[in-house]
Amino acid sequence: MARIRRLLATGCGGFVGSAVAHEMRPPWECHALTRGPALLHREGQVWHTLNILSAPDLERVFNAVSPDVVIHAAACADIDLCEADKDAAHNINVEVTRNLAQLCRARETRMILVSTDTVFDGTKGNYTESDPPGPVNWYAETKAAAERIVAGLPSNWVVVRTSLVAGVPLLGSGKSSISRALSVLQAGGEFAVSGREIRSPIDVVTLARALIELAGMDFSGYLHLAGNDVLNRFDMTRRIAAKFGLPVHLVVPRTSADASGGAPRPLDVSLCNAKARSILKTPMLGLEAGLDLALSTKKGIVL
Repeated sequence: MARIRRLLATGCGGFVGSAVAHEMRPPWECHALTRGPALLHREGQVWHTLNILSAPDLERVFNAVSPDVVIHAAACADIDLCEADKDAAHNINVEVTRNLAQLCRARETRMILVSTDTVFDGTKGNYTESDPPGPVNWYAETKAAAERIVAGLPSNWVVVRTSLVAGVPLLGSGKSSISRALSVLQAGGEFAVSGREIRSPIDVVTLARALIELAGMDFSGYLHLAGNDVLNRFDMTRRIAAKFGLPVHLVVPRTSADASGGAPRPLDVSLCNAKARSILKTPMLGLEAGLDLALSTKKGIVL
């Protein structure tokens, strides 16, 4: 019988973290950290409610769990909110990462950080793991700083840069840009989205499964988890609307005037996923196949 291994996952009340908790299976024992109540009651799942901004509380839970691996998915990922409240964004995106990294270093625990494609400046696209970051907004600055902290660990770490995450929340009501678009369109409203920003979207189930696979591997370093399609956000949202049977004509292009006052965005931050495809068994998918996987997984959930 395989030895039970303990995995500590942060941000499990959110879109990505809750998917990690849902997809976790033996030989892993999942310890899910969230600010709210448990979202799943299943053997092998232990939920911890705490404010991870509290370093003593985080250390207490970490020491009690004594994890083999940490998947750090908690973050403030709202680009405009990060720009408006830089201190709060720094505290959650940088200081919590620093606290976790120190705990992992002391116990020689494997650490996996979920970062973002937007650490790049967006001037060339098809970024590989060896391309240097070039943040153009505060959110990206904080994530690039978090990457440096994790990469400073002596060994046994992974910095995952992921693209825009597609799909629907598997547990709870985790926020995603796709969910926001669907909510507006289902209510009959227009949804304005940029046709200039280019991404390589990955579905939330594939992302969660890839993170769990990485937890059990010896690989260390940077890895790009992204889908096989490269799309601008306008075309991507129209394809998602069509997938859900919603009026495609309600997805409208955002003008420069619509975006005034927001934080700057990089344009083409598409990611090359060749390295991920070469080392992972979890297949990287195109947009439609990824949405099919997310929807079928959601339908099969029994809480």
